[in-house]
Amino acid sequence: MTLSRRQTEPPHPAELPPFQTLLDTTDWASIFTAYGTGEALPAALTLLTDPDPTVRESALRDALGPVTHQNSIYEATVPVALCVAAILNHPAITVAKDNPGGGTQNRPTLVELLDWLGDTAYDADDECVAAGECFFDGDFLAEYEPMRAFRDARPAIFSAVHPLLGHDDADVRRTALVAAIPLIEHPLLTQHQAEMADHARRLLATCTDRQHRDCVLDALRTWGHDTSGLENKSDIVAREHHTQLRAARAWDGNWTGGSYSDDPPF
Repeated sequence: MTLSRRQTEPPHPAELPPFQTLLDTTDWASIFTAYGTGEALPAALTLLTDPDPTVRESALRDALGPVTHQNSIYEATVPVALCVAAILNHPAITVAKDNPGGGTQNRPTLVELLDWLGDTAYDADDECVAAGECFFDGDFLAEYEPMRAFRDARPAIFSAVHPLLGHDDADVRRTALVAAIPLIEHPLLTQHQAEMADHARRLLATCTDRQHRDCVLDALRTWGHDTSGLENKSDIVAREHHTQLRAARAWDGNWTGGSYSDDPPF
């Protein structure tokens, strides 16, 4: 990893440096994305706070796409994620207004950024690490340094996501919760499980989004909560379907003479 210790490991794990500090102290030209170095990323990241929502929409593709291509974590992913977290409270994007373009389905920039942080956190969660360990005999994170760096940065990212759990806009609140769930797997953040469980129950009382419901129900089960009284008919169907798919995959692995496992998460 070419980023210095000063750039990737703040003095305190939960400290989130200001956006401009992150831009100025990161050697963007020396860190890698899916398509080369990150030299063009500062300009794209800066445009994420442009007053024009059309400009922000284009910047979303330019800033985020190269650092999470094919659900992988790259050297540039961590500083980009920290930059994104650092602008979640920027005035240009805190008011949830629709983007005019079709590429983001008219979703607010704030929701898009939270969604990206959550997706990236899931790409580096404990389940992905466990799957990777099957191929690396316990050395997965030692070999996959960018993922380890992202996992180390989770407290800093969470510090910016956490206030949005109480946002006035319901879509922002729900997306912030889904983003927070994989982040609090970090040992310094597990104390937030009870609070996240309360938010999850409130989401399940009103939300119909299949992905969001699946995420929070899975989290509640992982945290040891009984979800039987929280599931609706659609949840039960989705859970049973998922169980059948997992069983079919496991059976297929055994039938072919090997043991089933997911593909490596990169």
